[in-house]
Amino acid sequence: MPQASHLSGILRVAGLCAFLVAGGMAIFHAPIDEQMGPVQKLIYLHLPAAILSFISAMVVFAASLGFLWTRQDVWNRVARAAGIATVICSLTVLVTGMIWAHFMWGLWWTWSPRLTFTLVMCVLYAGYLLLRRLPGGSATWDTRCAVYGCVVFLDVPLVYLSIRLLPDVHPTSIPLTAAMRNTLIPCYLAVGLGCAQLILSPVLSAVRKQPPTTVDHEDSSSHGTGNFRPQT
Repeated sequence: MPQASHLSGILRVAGLCAFLVAGGMAIFHAPIDEQMGPVQKLIYLHLPAAILSFISAMVVFAASLGFLWTRQDVWNRVARAAGIATVICSLTVLVTGMIWAHFMWGLWWTWSPRLTFTLVMCVLYAGYLLLRRLPGGSATWDTRCAVYGCVVFLDVPLVYLSIRLLPDVHPTSIPLTAAMRNTLIPCYLAVGLGCAQLILSPVLSAVRKQPPTTVDHEDSSSHGTGNFRPQT
């Protein structure tokens, strides 16, 4: 349907514009921290990726429940797309966090609770994607994947609560100036639009494949000529 194509195009254009604005503001507008230097600007990718990894994992959970409840394949495909977004975002969090930690503490990796639970979340959702690629092809296999998608969501609260309940080198909060907050807005928008386009792609694809509604010309022609009488 044309509406689905238009929405997909709008998401692409809006996402590209948001990424350009976010990159420009992060480079030229956001201040450079006196202690950490330019590496501190990784926060503009690190924070949005962390938040969107949680949201994407929540979508996997919700879509898996939707499939178990309705047995509609579109929920199955949405869960898979959200799983891809979760892995991409959690990998981004891990990579940017490792670079940041190396400059801050001289370590590429430490088994802190936050890093450990984030790594576990990334591995679990990567396993979810791998499970979906295995040759199954049956309703029972799709059900097992959906159940797995619900169970792995249990790790998400652990990641969120780990830095608040357990001792960790990861800071619980970061003081933000007005310029930093203004820069984070388009960064959140850019990452959010990218994830939205990925997650909504199965829905938009299903809508595009729906046959257009057509008028039965034979019936309309018969209705239009049924009471016609030629004049003599």
